[in-house]
Amino acid sequence: MTLGDDILSLAAPSADARVAYGGDGNQFVDLRLPKASGTHALAIVIHGGYWRAKYDLGYMGHLCAGLTAKGVATANVEYRRVGNAGGGWPATFADIRAAYQFLMQNARQHQLDAQRVIVMGHSAGGQLALCLAAHETGVKAAISLAGVVDLQRAYELHLSNDAVVEFLGGTPAEVADHYGEADPMRLTIGARQWLVHGTADDVVPFALSKDYVSAKVKAKENARLVEIAGAGHFEVVDPRAGAWKEVERVVMEAVAPTAGATRP
Repeated sequence: MTLGDDILSLAAPSADARVAYGGDGNQFVDLRLPKASGTHALAIVIHGGYWRAKYDLGYMGHLCAGLTAKGVATANVEYRRVGNAGGGWPATFADIRAAYQFLMQNARQHQLDAQRVIVMGHSAGGQLALCLAAHETGVKAAISLAGVVDLQRAYELHLSNDAVVEFLGGTPAEVADHYGEADPMRLTIGARQWLVHGTADDVVPFALSKDYVSAKVKAKENARLVEIAGAGHFEVVDPRAGAWKEVERVVMEAVAPTAGATRP
């Protein structure tokens, strides 16, 4: 097991609060809040696992704790996944939107700055984060960490034993509308986008992020590729890894109060 991979089994620091945004047992967020007084920028964090129930939000607690230590509040989102009752498209994405709306409605209660909110996701969570940015205009910045950002390519490459077919309920020929609704490559996204990806990723190919940014720049979207040489799939979410400084830099740029006036 290499550095980063063990983060799946390493217990994360405890959250400050677990708050339900819906009635299902998988509809909650783990909040971590900086110790400083006043309102805080918020990073809404979406875990990966190829949308499957066997993977949960636990491993992203390390990233959340690392960001909160730098003064950024984090909301680690759990949601219904393939294998859970009601999981899969579109319910999985409905949960992400519901969590976002809940956090915005309750921002003042938790001392969150509703004007400084970003969304970030790892792996399959990258798809969900960019999808949220496409559908919720209040999201001004989105960060994909080793994201599955091209669902057509994910299908063609049979990533993780056709996980995208399980998630969307069929192949592109069978459920073309689902691919049209869910695939960040096909959606118009007004938010600033950072695609962070390690070149040694053997779970989600680096080329997905590279080609995504090329296509989005041609479409006049505000997207930037952050290439991390030699990094694998989990190093981009591991505060112990060499990639972390770059991830932290991107997050701090995304939440900066003046960031909305400039390109990334």
